[in-house]
Amino acid sequence: MLTLASLRLWWQHQCKRDGLRCFLVFARCTHFCHFLKRKVEPDEAKVPTEAVSPDNMTYHRKQSSKVPFYLAPAFLLFWVVLLFAVVIPIYLTLPEGLTLDNEITNPGQFISERAKSIDIAFGQIGPKVVGSNANENLTVQFVYDRLVEIQGVMLDDLFEMDIDVQVASGAFIHWTMVNMYQTIQNVVVRFGVKNSSSESYLLINSHFDSKPFSPGAGDDGAMVVIMLELLRVLATTRQPFEYPIVFLFNGAEENPLQASHGFITQHKWAKYCKAVINLDSSGSSGREILFQSGPNNPWLVDLYGSSVKRPFATTFAEELFQSGIIPSDTDFRIFKNFGHIPGLDMAHNYNGYVYHTKFDTSDIIPRGNLQNTGDNLLGLVRAFSNCTQLKNPALYAEGNAVFYDFLGFFAIYYTEAAGKIINTSVSVVALVLVVISMCHIGANSFMSIGHILRLFALIFVLHLLGWILAIVLPLLIAVIFDKFNYSMTWFTSKWLILGLYACPTLFGLCTPTLLYLSLSRNDKVAHPFRLQMVNHAHTLILSILCLALTFLGIRSSYFLMISVLFYASSLLINLLTTLNRQAYYWSIFVILSQILPFLYFAYLFNALLVALIPMMGRFGTATNPDLVIGLLTILAIILAMGYLIPLLNIFNHPKTVLLLLPTATVIFALLTLTSYGFPYRPSTNAQRVDMLEVHRVFYEYDGSVSLNESGYYFDFQDRRKHLPLVSYVDLAGLYYVAEDCEKYMVCGLPIYNHRWMKSRKYAAWLPREEPIKLPGKAILTLTNKTVNASTESVRFEFELQGPSHMSIFIQPVKNVTVSGWSFLPEMLEEPATYPPPYHIYFSYGKLSTPLQFYIDLQKNGTDFDVPLMQLGIGAHFIDLDYERDAETKEFLATFPNFTFVNEWPGSYERYIF
Repeated sequence: MLTLASLRLWWQHQCKRDGLRCFLVFARCTHFCHFLKRKVEPDEAKVPTEAVSPDNMTYHRKQSSKVPFYLAPAFLLFWVVLLFAVVIPIYLTLPEGLTLDNEITNPGQFISERAKSIDIAFGQIGPKVVGSNANENLTVQFVYDRLVEIQGVMLDDLFEMDIDVQVASGAFIHWTMVNMYQTIQNVVVRFGVKNSSSESYLLINSHFDSKPFSPGAGDDGAMVVIMLELLRVLATTRQPFEYPIVFLFNGAEENPLQASHGFITQHKWAKYCKAVINLDSSGSSGREILFQSGPNNPWLVDLYGSSVKRPFATTFAEELFQSGIIPSDTDFRIFKNFGHIPGLDMAHNYNGYVYHTKFDTSDIIPRGNLQNTGDNLLGLVRAFSNCTQLKNPALYAEGNAVFYDFLGFFAIYYTEAAGKIINTSVSVVALVLVVISMCHIGANSFMSIGHILRLFALIFVLHLLGWILAIVLPLLIAVIFDKFNYSMTWFTSKWLILGLYACPTLFGLCTPTLLYLSLSRNDKVAHPFRLQMVNHAHTLILSILCLALTFLGIRSSYFLMISVLFYASSLLINLLTTLNRQAYYWSIFVILSQILPFLYFAYLFNALLVALIPMMGRFGTATNPDLVIGLLTILAIILAMGYLIPLLNIFNHPKTVLLLLPTATVIFALLTLTSYGFPYRPSTNAQRVDMLEVHRVFYEYDGSVSLNESGYYFDFQDRRKHLPLVSYVDLAGLYYVAEDCEKYMVCGLPIYNHRWMKSRKYAAWLPREEPIKLPGKAILTLTNKTVNASTESVRFEFELQGPSHMSIFIQPVKNVTVSGWSFLPEMLEEPATYPPPYHIYFSYGKLSTPLQFYIDLQKNGTDFDVPLMQLGIGAHFIDLDYERDAETKEFLATFPNFTFVNEWPGSYERYIF
């Protein structure tokens, strides 16, 4: 006799053979079965499901079998162990540095011991500020002597080497200022095969100047000595190459970027340089990261990936850097914008705490760091100097590239156009697999497609709510901590990020769906199927985002493609093996498929956090750095754990397991109140304080003095500002100058450069009764004033003499315009982009010849015997050779040992003409 139970058994058998065909007749069978249930077998509902189902199918039981509760913490702990036992050790691993004793058995190889010995000597010179004796004489001579030594051991029957010391003067617009330089120096080498007639050169650049106080052993001494050893290896190895190589040791990068501009716009070899490898640093060790390429030359990353031993690169770092969020710039921009040549930009970024401080010494740079970069560059330079594309790179300009490495083992790279195809294909295929899986769920649950879609819509909305919570909860913590002056608690104790931001992200992401699955008593669709729908919803969100970001031109959308690709692979396997219908067995392949993405995302975001966290110490006071670190952590967790955290639902008592996450957050939050949460540490993780000892005078139009005072000008570098210092330093009378900025041009301060100009409204001033004793003075002389009645204009001619770093600020009064000057005209030609006050930054290197300049002013009428403009002169005595006065020394001695005070004397005179 035909029964509903026998029909169901037959139908399940057919679905096992052909699930898709079964679903196509689903509607008819459903209506027919319901009819039989009502008319033919009224007692059918009393028949136990177990009696008619296959032995391995128990979906219509009250609850499917779950994994024991006590294994849930082990599941979460597994991924933490994977991070600390696998990912971080791989990231920190460096090759063993070759010694001089190894040289005989390793001919033609980079020898890090030699590079290290040069770096030690380089660091002993001390800080190398442009204009100082250390930079302009000692370091230039040091580099020149090392080059002569290499020239002495060169295979001169095969190679030739030319050494040139360039002295350059010039100017360019840098952000919001005219960046003007005089007699800065470069040491330049052209190296190639003897009698080469090639007019295509490879350019390799690093800089030897440093910030005040910093010996610059890491930034950028490590790259300087790597270039020297690289040149020695090339010059002593009988391995010819096609294209000559120009080694540029530039002497004014920190100033900023002046020497590279002087080379690329003026040097006799610059016009032959067709590609560049720029080498810089934002740390003192670690593997060098490729964080910029191109533009529009994907062959560059192809060459990189195929030639370096240990790649470390990501498109995400490039897009992050070019977004402006990172407070740095490199010579690469100068070569790209002014030389119009493509290239690769690479930098060391580990231990950025010592960057631009007195702690940047050679003793903290491991030989393995030099060996890693040296090996990579040696392979890369050999490939560059023989590649076809270098002859005319313009022929191969076909868009940007997508590039990334996997744990340093190998690199993956393809064009942006190919990336769009890959991202689109993976996303579409994943969505098709999700649709097929939904069909199977409907068929095996005896539910109509409408019911399945409504259920999926509910789960999708809940999971989307989880995404919102995953973003909101960590950022709320960031805001609360900042509100109570507890930002940057992770600055030294980076592991606090796991509890403060990772756990809330995980908690928010899984809570809505976990509560639904735990509390719902709807047995029409079994719990394992509904759990699969959660990951399907995650796939739908990722796929939509991937497609949207791909066609918005965001190359880092490859992140989303990777997540979707590996989940789609596990979904395909589960569909083919029918494990998707076998209780929770399908989760095995989901977990296995996520191991590689987890390793990749944990590796990448660990590297990014290690690089960015020290940068937050110089991120400025205007932005909450916890928001930046929180957002990066949120992205990392969603990508690394987005498919894994819903699997808490396969364990018994998942709500209890879920409580582990907020509990961890509370514990970590309490730890931030202890010494673990104090951001700074002596010598290693110091608080940066930029401070000038300033004497300022405001002259009125009639020559009278309206202000004559001394004080300390603070440009605090991180969010905590002066608060950590109040227990140590007498800051009574300190005030922030936002109101002064409304009254005085450039807040009445000797702004140093464009960064200080940008942050001037957040600066602070501490008045001092005793006048600052300056080591010198800037002398401004009005040499001539000429009125031109026909053009209703007047020209003021000046001569300025002073220290090696000075700034000129120009503010015309109302109804007066600056119609011309002796500086670059671009700023005056684009008034909407560059409104007054105008900033002219001037520095000199080898020669201190006075600066002569003029300013043309224009207004209606010919009466020019009235106030027309404010003119400010900021003078900076940066070199350590300048003496600080006694009171300043006493004041500096009160700063705690967890601070690094970057200070120098300065003056500011404001004139009205």
